[in-house]
Amino acid sequence: MKLLLVEDDADLARWVMNLMQVEQFSVDWAQNGECAETLLGLQCYEAVLLDLRLPGMSGKELLARLRRKRDNVPVLMLTANGSTDDKVACFSCGADDYVVKPFDARELVARIKALIRRQAAGESGQASECGDLRYLFDSREFVLQNERLPLRRREHAILEALILRQGKTVSKATLMDKVFTLEEEQSADAIDIYIHRLRKHLAASSAKIMTLRGLGYILREEQSCEAFAAR
Repeated sequence: MKLLLVEDDADLARWVMNLMQVEQFSVDWAQNGECAETLLGLQCYEAVLLDLRLPGMSGKELLARLRRKRDNVPVLMLTANGSTDDKVACFSCGADDYVVKPFDARELVARIKALIRRQAAGESGQASECGDLRYLFDSREFVLQNERLPLRRREHAILEALILRQGKTVSKATLMDKVFTLEEEQSADAIDIYIHRLRKHLAASSAKIMTLRGLGYILREEQSCEAFAAR
């Protein structure tokens, strides 16, 4: 999953980015509202971490513009203090949640996961399943036959994108956006390598990754795959 961090404090931004990468998130960083608005028009993010007070365009103004465009990406505001005025400002401009600086790493991670879980899970509960493969929204873990599936960060990002769009085709371009940050060089060949590795991980599973030539990839249960191939 990919996050956008909008924060003008470089030291804090680096700390948050390192923390999120440990949690297997990809993170793009914008230092001001203008840059963030451009990125939000070009990229899709699972959540935005947005400083309330930014130089130039404020976080409140940026969020108001997003909501006027009917962009419902989950937004977690970063506020300088816990005053009632700040809290009201966060929610009045369309924020989904907020944390007060300086914040605890565990709280920040928990709140981000909760935002994404509510967005992704909706009314479907705490897990998504494809055959014997389960994705747990709370921990963002994959469980196969009651065992945690050990995945590297980019493998995890790809399988996450596929299971959250289970039964739908996901293009290679979309997977590249999910896996690589703006600072990394995107590689279509690398996606093929990660898909190959994931198929090895899922060799004993009833969940299979199918290739649709020229379109992308789709995650289906094995029985569904056979029915789909027979058409």
